[in-house]
Amino acid sequence: MTVSLLAGLTGVGLAAAGVSAALVRLLFPLMQRYALARPNARSSHRVPTPQGGGIAVLAAVLAAGGAGVWILAPAALLPLAVVAVAAVALAVVGAMDDIRPLPVLPRLAIQIGAVAFGLIAAGDIRLFPAILPAPVEFVLVVLAGVWFVNLVNFMDGLDWITVAEVVPVTAALAAFTLMGALPIDVGIVAVGLCGAMIGFAPFNRPVARLFLGDVGSLPIGLILGFMLYRLAGGGHLAAALLLPLYYLADATLTLLLRLKRGEKVWQAHRSHFYQRATDNGFTVMDVVGTVFALNLGLAALATAALLVDGPLVTAGLVVAGIGAVAVVLARFSRPRPALAGRRG
Repeated sequence: MTVSLLAGLTGVGLAAAGVSAALVRLLFPLMQRYALARPNARSSHRVPTPQGGGIAVLAAVLAAGGAGVWILAPAALLPLAVVAVAAVALAVVGAMDDIRPLPVLPRLAIQIGAVAFGLIAAGDIRLFPAILPAPVEFVLVVLAGVWFVNLVNFMDGLDWITVAEVVPVTAALAAFTLMGALPIDVGIVAVGLCGAMIGFAPFNRPVARLFLGDVGSLPIGLILGFMLYRLAGGGHLAAALLLPLYYLADATLTLLLRLKRGEKVWQAHRSHFYQRATDNGFTVMDVVGTVFALNLGLAALATAALLVDGPLVTAGLVVAGIGAVAVVLARFSRPRPALAGRRG
């Protein structure tokens, strides 16, 4: 079973990568003409660059992942179809926002609805049954899901950074499926998203010729959040926290610091740690390489959390992950030594 499942997942990943790359090439002239991202206060690029590559990524995930689920896990088609509809709804909102910024409240309402439908599709999952009543937990998880969708969008502000995040996380989720820690349908979606991002990666390589856009980052956030929720609901909360820990820390700490300074948090900015790193003399490849290596380390810790027994050991792994993330954030916050030396 494991060999046949591995072959099936590999086929889904390769198909998703091929579909994603082909669609990017096909749609690139249209995105270049109608979907240019012009530099603003948040941007790391200096010239108008096409955006909308997320259309190809999402289409590849839905096509390859849907086919894989239909063949390997047909019983999961209906709940995954609900998630797919929610992801497409976010993609439509993101596409509209890419072309002309939408008001905050309608955008937020659609995000809340999409996340709620995704949670319902995930099934009867309880993370804290001994502490929270089911309705209270559902509301809190919806709010956490909306934050996760948005933080993935916020963090998509540098060439290859979303690739450096999504590829290790989804590869780990696919590996967890092979280990029996996740249902087959989650592994299929994970490897589909991994392949789709790999197919998109050559076009987003620094200096990027194409961006994901909100049309891609929002549904990717929803799909990632859905899979991590399924992982947490299977009794692996520590692993589900460790995998996206860098994104969670960077985005959440940045929000809290901006609130502390009294800034308008809904406005574009360049305050994320990865953005400050480029201002501090790190090259784009320095940043994404560091994030990629960190995510590999976090994936290793998450894998260990699946394999070990005992709350103390699991807590120690989480603390190790927090420490690794803290080191990277602190490094990004300071000028590179060579740059500091030249200034001195």
